[in-house]
Amino acid sequence: APSLNLVFPTRDNLLKELADADAVIGGLNREQFLAAKKLKWMQVTSAGVENYLRIPEIKNSQVTMTNMKIVQGVEIADHALALLLALTRRLDIAIQDRESETWRTLANYGRPLELQGKTAVVIGVGGIGMQIAVRAKAFGMTVIGVDPKDIPYAPHLDRTVWPDRLDTVLPEADVVFVSAPHTPETDKMIGAAQFAKMKQGVLFIAVSRGKLYDNHALVEALKSGHVGAAGLDVTETEPLPKGHPLWKTGRVIITPHIAGRSDGEGARYFELYKDNLIRFAKGEPLRHTVDKAKGY
Repeated sequence: APSLNLVFPTRDNLLKELADADAVIGGLNREQFLAAKKLKWMQVTSAGVENYLRIPEIKNSQVTMTNMKIVQGVEIADHALALLLALTRRLDIAIQDRESETWRTLANYGRPLELQGKTAVVIGVGGIGMQIAVRAKAFGMTVIGVDPKDIPYAPHLDRTVWPDRLDTVLPEADVVFVSAPHTPETDKMIGAAQFAKMKQGVLFIAVSRGKLYDNHALVEALKSGHVGAAGLDVTETEPLPKGHPLWKTGRVIITPHIAGRSDGEGARYFELYKDNLIRFAKGEPLRHTVDKAKGY
C-alpha cells in the first residue's frame, strides 16, 4: 500500500492537526472544517450527511465527501423488520403484560397478523431500503419501491416508482417503510395527506430520518386509528422529549436511533476506511462518494 501518515488526534490538538490534513475520517463542524485548509477528502461515519451539508462552506467546497451508504444497511433493515414483527405479532402487548404478569386470552390479546400476502411500500431503495426489500420479500410480501433512481428489475422488488408517484402506491400499502435520506426534497414528504391515502390500519416503520414524516400528522393518524401502529427509530426531535404525544398515542414502539448499531458494523466500517485510504493515497476514485447537490 502507498505510504500514509496516519494521525489519531485528541480533542485538545484536533484543530492543530487539521491544519495540514489532506483527509479526515470522521465528521467536522464548521470551525474544524475551516481549520483544515488543505483538506481534500472527508469520510463521515454515517449514511446521512444532511447535518454537514447545512454548513455552506462544506456544501460549496471542492472537498470530496464519502459516507456509509450501503455499508450501513444490513443492521438497519434487521431493525426495521424487528419493529414490524413486534407490531404484527403484538409483542408490544406481551412485553407490557410481563410487568403485571398478565396472561391474556386471544380475544384480549388481539389477533396477530401474518406478512405473507401483504404489501410493503419502501420509501428510499438505497443501501437500507434494498435490504428491507430483500427481507420483506422473504416473508412473502409484495414489495413496491419508491426512489428517484431507475432501479434495475430485481426479484425482491415487484416494481418501483419515482417519488412523484408516491401517492399512487400508498393506498396499496399494508406497511410503509421510511428509509430515504433527509434532503430538502424529502423533508416531511409523509404528511397528513399521505397518511390519509394509506389503508385503514396501516403499519408505519421509520428507520432513516425522523424529519421525513410529519410527526404531528402521525400522532393524529394514530389517534384516529387510521395508522394501526408505528415502529420508530427516528423522530423529528431527538431525543424525543418527555411528554411528547408519540410516547402515549396508540401502539407505538420507539427505539433511540440505534438501528445502525450492531456487532457487525465495525468490520464493514474498517474495510471501507482501509480501502478508501489506499485509494486516496493512489489518487484513485473513492467508494461511496456523496453527491453534495443531491444530499446523499
